[in-house]
Amino acid sequence: MLSTIKEVINRNTDLYNTYHGAGDGRLSIWFSLRTLISCSEDVVLKIFEMADEYQTNVHVHMNEYPNEINYSLEHHQKRPIEYLDSLGVLGPNLVSAHSILLSENEIDLIQKNDIKVVHCPISNLGKGMPKTPRLLQSNIKVGLGTDGTAHAGLSLFNEMKVFRSAMHIGYGVPTYDPLIMPAKTLLNLAIKGGAQTTFNEDKLGSITVGKKADLISIDLNQPHIYPSHNLVNTLVEAVNHTDVKDMIVDGKIIMRNREVLTLDEEKIIYEGREALKKLTIKAGI
Repeated sequence: MLSTIKEVINRNTDLYNTYHGAGDGRLSIWFSLRTLISCSEDVVLKIFEMADEYQTNVHVHMNEYPNEINYSLEHHQKRPIEYLDSLGVLGPNLVSAHSILLSENEIDLIQKNDIKVVHCPISNLGKGMPKTPRLLQSNIKVGLGTDGTAHAGLSLFNEMKVFRSAMHIGYGVPTYDPLIMPAKTLLNLAIKGGAQTTFNEDKLGSITVGKKADLISIDLNQPHIYPSHNLVNTLVEAVNHTDVKDMIVDGKIIMRNREVLTLDEEKIIYEGREALKKLTIKAGI
């Protein structure tokens, strides 16, 4: 069902007014365009205008599918990033999700406008090979995501493993460059890149005086991890999300010895199971 510009803006502003700054400031609401295919030029312009007015950021799924590129070339005679540039909306508050199928000119525009890029490796690799080495050489801020839970859960450890293999196959093997995407770079994408692409570099991404105490501990004393002669390589190559033992958010312990202290896990799992039953019946599956 098509939405009017007013309905689109109202949904974005309602979310912002209701949740921005919630959770003791941990929640930040951005304005969003699902894809350029589904948005008119007026909607695109209005979303960026409102984001500037509210002093927040914009998230768009960009250059993810071939048909998205074809649509933009057919209707605008420009590739997606070039189209946004022609509208005068590109800027450092834009997060370009996925960004798999980028031309050289689009990469230059991303660099010039300090646009942030977030890859979701497991999801993305079914559609193309992102030009991450080129982006990093251009000092573009790149982070890693999971594209929700639909593809492979929410584990950045899984994303790093898959992404490293993909980069080696796509770029390392053809040029015999085993260091095309070393473990240190991948860990940096997941941690520092995550802070940069969520506009939290001043609060997160490193253990530094004045930043948030957001930390996890990992149980290294396990057969699939121990012994380790290079902890960075071990974290990327051997550690799984199930090895995370404790979690601290802003100095508050929220999980100890894999027991969540702030939520009723059993209740949540039960309610999720019951909701799935109702959805299954409703869908006739």
